[in-house]
Amino acid sequence: MIKLLIVDDDVLIRESLKIIIGIDEDIEVVNTLENGKECIDYISENQVDVILLDMRMPVMNGEEVLAEIERRNIDVNVLILTTFDEDNLISSAIKYKSSGYILKSSKPDKIISAIKSVYLGNGVFESEIVSKLALSNNDKEEENLNRYELTDREKDIVRLIATGLSNKEIAGEVYLSEGTVKNHITSILSKMDLKHRTQIAIEYLNNK
Repeated sequence: MIKLLIVDDDVLIRESLKIIIGIDEDIEVVNTLENGKECIDYISENQVDVILLDMRMPVMNGEEVLAEIERRNIDVNVLILTTFDEDNLISSAIKYKSSGYILKSSKPDKIISAIKSVYLGNGVFESEIVSKLALSNNDKEEENLNRYELTDREKDIVRLIATGLSNKEIAGEVYLSEGTVKNHITSILSKMDLKHRTQIAIEYLNNK
């Protein structure tokens, strides 16, 4: 059973999510809280597997929560629940290695799937969010990619991963088979010392 904590200052959103997500037999909503301070206080005393975290909240916002979790070295997965216009906060929060970002407008089954995915250690990132961040951060891109000793083809694939494309879509963009793209991604993961493709997007956006 996945122990989920919902943190959002909007009571309607909190309670709606609790009802919708609570229907799933694999997830237990252990609490719903309205600000970041309450979140930190709660997870300091209670076991939580995944936090569904709003970014804009009073007292302590989502970015501050992520920073405090990192400072205290609390073992918990954080899935940020956000709106599309919050890219500044999202960009700054990337450095804290949150497990993913999902839009508040997402369908219930997509949110539930995202919670389960981050619980298993996989990252979840909305393609719209990743694409927007990739287009808005261009400084020192080549320099940062070069430090991993990636080939030109691998650099292209990293950029495409960061825009939210699937392996099949990337294959179409670079005129390679999907299998060849997977082989390139395996090489990229090894060179960047990462475990899964979503971390490639995080690392790329974090170091642009």
